[in-house]
Amino acid sequence: MSIREILEERERETLSPYASLAMDSAGRDFEEEPCDIRTVYQRDRDRILHCKSFRRLKHKTQVFLSPEGDHYRTRLTHTLEVAQIARTIARALRLNEDLTEAIALGHDLGHTPFGHAGEAALDKVCAGGFAHYKQSVRVVEVVEKKGLGLNLTKEVRDGILNHRTSGHPSTLEGQIVRLSDKIAYINHDIDDAIRAGLMTEEGLPREMTDVLGHSVRERLNTLIHDVIVNSFGRPAIVMSSDRERAMKALRVYMFENLYLNPIPKREDHKAQNLLKELYGYYTDKPEELPEEYREMMERRKDSVERVVCDYIAGMSDSFAISKYEELFVPQAWK
Repeated sequence: MSIREILEERERETLSPYASLAMDSAGRDFEEEPCDIRTVYQRDRDRILHCKSFRRLKHKTQVFLSPEGDHYRTRLTHTLEVAQIARTIARALRLNEDLTEAIALGHDLGHTPFGHAGEAALDKVCAGGFAHYKQSVRVVEVVEKKGLGLNLTKEVRDGILNHRTSGHPSTLEGQIVRLSDKIAYINHDIDDAIRAGLMTEEGLPREMTDVLGHSVRERLNTLIHDVIVNSFGRPAIVMSSDRERAMKALRVYMFENLYLNPIPKREDHKAQNLLKELYGYYTDKPEELPEEYREMMERRKDSVERVVCDYIAGMSDSFAISKYEELFVPQAWK
């Protein structure tokens, strides 16, 4: 018996009857020889962790575009916080931590440079629209490994696609990530907003903080415990009605007072114009795309517009700026 088979048997013996077992996975689009030491979900997690799109998340905006300071979240640190919260919940509920972690680490791979401002820009110009959750799936199915994709299991891809607020993951592990994403960004964005001087803890609405807690630490503790207690031994990931209501209200408050606040959003129009200019340039001159993207068009017959979106969405903030300067800003003669 291989180590992988021992691990699969251990899952069957110890995990909840509602857990997604690696041995029961619906599999991959392209069949592969099983790994002798890792389950399919462990293998998926490792593939995501080692892919280029994951590494580029460290230079992509979460909320604050190019903030001055080392402690503001990026898309990568957000992803890691989601994974930590999700694994804590999955472990307590005896669900599959490996599947949970793989979904969490992959859920934002398709995010554009400059956060949701970049996503909105590409959605306006790209034929067929653009949504980061769909792009995250496209990254793992198509874009990575020079157009070959990562060939992940269907359960991981389902969780990535359905992590959005209106999503409906087919596994409890996917449901955990969907909820952990909200728990993470609401609280760490408050922390960053306080650091930036845009909010104060005392200024948050008491009708929400009296229910959830009066610090980021208290709110995280309250919400994570609430999910675990209310989901334990049940075939669903749920919260108590009062805390779910308070969390949703706090999310609305964050949209009104931070995500749409003109101070952190003041550079958004520049970022959007930058991406639109890059999109127009490369759709007019696809021959200047990197070779791997040109090969995708030739081999897969993908449209120029879609592949240009792939290229721009994969850029980090700094690379998008440098590429814009290279193409549109006059350079000194040398």
